[in-house]
Amino acid sequence: MAVTNAIQSENKPTHPGYFRIVRQGTPEQYCSKLIAERDFPKGSVVAELKGLTPGPKRYSSVQISKTEHIELNSDLVFMNHSCDPSTHMDTDTMAVCALKELKAGDELTFFYPSTEWDMAQPFDCWCGASQCVKRVTGAKHLPTETLSKFILVNHIKELIAERDQA
Repeated sequence: MAVTNAIQSENKPTHPGYFRIVRQGTPEQYCSKLIAERDFPKGSVVAELKGLTPGPKRYSSVQISKTEHIELNSDLVFMNHSCDPSTHMDTDTMAVCALKELKAGDELTFFYPSTEWDMAQPFDCWCGASQCVKRVTGAKHLPTETLSKFILVNHIKELIAERDQA
């Protein structure tokens, strides 16, 4: 992936003082993570989603409408999935927002199906949260009752409504 490789080769943080990448394992293992470098109050903006490149659906993209995806073009690409997320990737306001009080050293995560209808690269979830979905495939593949437990962006809510009316 060009975006990740560029970020890895430069080793320059895109949001210094806000969060940092903790590299673990090999790049093929996808086990690096994003860690807060400062406290963020619940509801605060952790990062604005700016300078994004439109592109195809892929494992490194984020869905921003029913049909469009973007590459994050920043350290945010290292934000992992959790079924008990610490942030919300709000593509309606184009910001990452804290869902709980975050302290320096906390991992920044988001619930991937909150933005993704059908994942380009599904995977098993091992987060251990009480509401864990076990297999992350996208909102399309989850029951409405399960999705109602999470904060979702508008395009996912619309796609759920369309699916449920069919």
